[in-house]
Amino acid sequence: MNTSFAPASCGFELETGGTAFGELRRSGDILADTEALRNRMEEDGYLYLPGFFDRSAVLEVRRELCSQLEAAGRLDPDFPVIDAVPCPAGKTPAFPRGGRFPVNRRHPAIERFLFGPQILGFYRSLLGGDVRHFDHTWIRSVLPGPGTAAHCDLVYMGRGTHDICTAWIPYGDISCELGGLMVLEGSHHQSERLAHYLAVDVDTYCSNRPGGYKHKSGLLTKNPVVLREKLGGRWLTTDFKAGDLLTFGMKLVHASLDNQSDRIRLSTDTRYQLASREIDPRWVGPDTEEYAEKNRVGKLC
Repeated sequence: MNTSFAPASCGFELETGGTAFGELRRSGDILADTEALRNRMEEDGYLYLPGFFDRSAVLEVRRELCSQLEAAGRLDPDFPVIDAVPCPAGKTPAFPRGGRFPVNRRHPAIERFLFGPQILGFYRSLLGGDVRHFDHTWIRSVLPGPGTAAHCDLVYMGRGTHDICTAWIPYGDISCELGGLMVLEGSHHQSERLAHYLAVDVDTYCSNRPGGYKHKSGLLTKNPVVLREKLGGRWLTTDFKAGDLLTFGMKLVHASLDNQSDRIRLSTDTRYQLASREIDPRWVGPDTEEYAEKNRVGKLC
């Protein structure tokens, strides 16, 4: 892992000493051993599987994402489309909040890859039964600049079972400089300390208080240095390659490194669970949407 530059997240430079920063543990060597994978998931809170996907299949999805970026006028025409170099400021409309861009998230090429037999078979084995996926795909197009702040996924998708796996997939080689995902070591064992936070539902509001719905970000903090000092463990990441899969549960604290390159970082988040368990209704159906009014639930506080 290249840390010749200074890794940072949300503008905070990260300590790189042995007790503060490290590399994700690889689990590709136990991929065929389901029991070992389950034990590793319980122990680490994540599974990092280098080369899980065929690299050419991943790059095919990248080409589709980049072509949609190009069509939306987001890429610098002086560079190859596949490089995903953003158009300089002033030459293109600003990216919407959160780095989202006009994309057909249900494009057949994208869904064939994300919901195909390989990944469904993997989760069927890992979870021990028939699985289903959320219909919603979170597509990330991260411009040069600050990364995603620390959070757990449960606060965004906790209205069904909490036994859900996130699949984070990079589309292209993502070095630390480009700003890959990082997880806080052992944080999935900190549920009691994080109980108040984990009980949050970002789409609920107090119906008996003036002001109505107010947006909740769902973030734990924007200061990953202080968070690590409080919870312990190391921030773990790696130089990801196209074809890698990183999967983890709902209570693992994670964030991303700042994008210190001159390119857009492309990745997706998708979710998988046992088909027999209750599923969060926000993320199934033909017209799912983040922070939509239809997702909001009022309660007495």
